[in-house]
Amino acid sequence: MVSMLERNHLAILQAVSQFGTVTEAAKHLCLTQSALSHAIKKIEQHYQVQVWQKEGRRLRLTQAGKMLLNTANRLLPQFDYAENLLRQFAQGNKGVMRIGMECHPCYQWLLKSVTPFLKLCPDVDVDVRQKFQFGGLGALLGYDIDLLITPDPLFHHGVNYEAVFDYEHVLVVSGQSPLAELEVVRPHQLNQETLITYPVEPSRLDIFSHFLTPAGASVKQHKIIETTEIMLQMVASNRGVAALPRWLVEENQQHLDIVPLSLNESGIHKSIHLGIRANETAPGYLKTFMQLAKGE
Repeated sequence: MVSMLERNHLAILQAVSQFGTVTEAAKHLCLTQSALSHAIKKIEQHYQVQVWQKEGRRLRLTQAGKMLLNTANRLLPQFDYAENLLRQFAQGNKGVMRIGMECHPCYQWLLKSVTPFLKLCPDVDVDVRQKFQFGGLGALLGYDIDLLITPDPLFHHGVNYEAVFDYEHVLVVSGQSPLAELEVVRPHQLNQETLITYPVEPSRLDIFSHFLTPAGASVKQHKIIETTEIMLQMVASNRGVAALPRWLVEENQQHLDIVPLSLNESGIHKSIHLGIRANETAPGYLKTFMQLAKGE
């Protein structure tokens, strides 16, 4: 039997799922409503299965339609990626490098690599994405990003990771805090402190998983702040403590009254990892960026 399923059928299912009606899906795909409906009708007739059902003006996908939608969500990003690479090869190493971030303070580190990269690769744009519905690994494997920056790599046979920067994860306190006299802080010394963190699940924060929780310790209050700059300002004003990379704290000590403390005598030592898809020919500019990242 000759297969009839094509890329445009998957695109139609994805558009219908997104917009809900044939009219809006057709507009999005620059098709007429009749052409869109006819394409799906041919698939239904060929495979003798219904893909969607009408409910008023809207459409509801059947079980077969949902299966095709799942396929579309997996395959269409790969088609887009392959086409983008072909255009880049044809244009001579031009394109867009899509970077995914799983580390809020890593953004400050990234800037140190992006600046020289843009000078070396003037025909390549950089797009940084920090929020993923299924996490950074899923975004990389799903071709939504080309490079993942993370301090906590989830190892997978389809991804190669490379450690490019080692650092110590420390507690940062105000110079006015009694803790500032210490060089090392222990878990139970934070039981009367307000801990300020990024909007991340506590189980994924090193201050909890590697420091407080194993010792059965806790803090008086836990506050959420999204930006590093405001977090540091709050700490400098002695309104709480935070856990950040030592290099980031030391860079800001020039203009803020803050002090880094090691978490236990052994400290918490981390590495920034760069992840790319395995068994795939990476564009030249991606290799250039990884070399620059090692230098930083």
